[in-house]
Amino acid sequence: MIGTPLLSFPPLAEGLLLKRYKRFLADVELVSGEIVTAHCANTGPMTGVLHPGGRVRLRHAPSPKRKLAWTWEQAEAPSAQGGFCWVGINTALANGVIRAAIEAGLLKQELGPIAAIRPEVTYGSNRRSRIDLFLTPEAKAPDTRTIYLEVKNTTWSENSLALFPDTVTERGQKHLKELIGVLPESRAVLVPCLSRPDVDAFAPGDSADPRYGELFRQALAAGVEVFPCCFGFHRDHITWEGLRPIAKLQR
Repeated sequence: MIGTPLLSFPPLAEGLLLKRYKRFLADVELVSGEIVTAHCANTGPMTGVLHPGGRVRLRHAPSPKRKLAWTWEQAEAPSAQGGFCWVGINTALANGVIRAAIEAGLLKQELGPIAAIRPEVTYGSNRRSRIDLFLTPEAKAPDTRTIYLEVKNTTWSENSLALFPDTVTERGQKHLKELIGVLPESRAVLVPCLSRPDVDAFAPGDSADPRYGELFRQALAAGVEVFPCCFGFHRDHITWEGLRPIAKLQR
């Protein structure tokens, strides 16, 4: 059901973004006035969601194994519907969000009944890549082929159109080629994780990476299935906002 909480977590701390630097770091002034340095898992340009002075949310998880106790999870950005919306910018979270959606049965119609999910399974040329999620269907599934599923956290939008990528991604290009390579013996699935609720369709970010756009179209033609999934981000939970269509693509 739309708006259903999918993942819950302790309330995130809110503050104002002072600056992001060295790709992985962000200085934030918390509501208390304390200034902290947070880890930024999103190493891209964060087009449209990086706003110094804007509101952000951080997760506090101190550990002897971590250099930084804070992780930047969400950013407030202008919404396509006016006002603002919260965007999930932690790229490391996307795989878990999609896995939770599958386990909740929210993609059963698209993927069929799933018996097992394994993360980070090696595949591709010389088996030097790892697929985000490797799915084994139930024996009663209409299509019993194994499923190679790649997740792409998507935060960039123009008006209400979600776009990926927001910069040249040779890694993303490689993933499309390798998804094509598992066909037809297995199913190949690309899931753009639309980490903002204000978008109503998905398209490749042709202006940022024309080659990715070309390969995306080739992948569709070859039989790669694409299921853009939309989520809402809140201070203490993430909600399922449904599937979104692929926008009509220019050749």
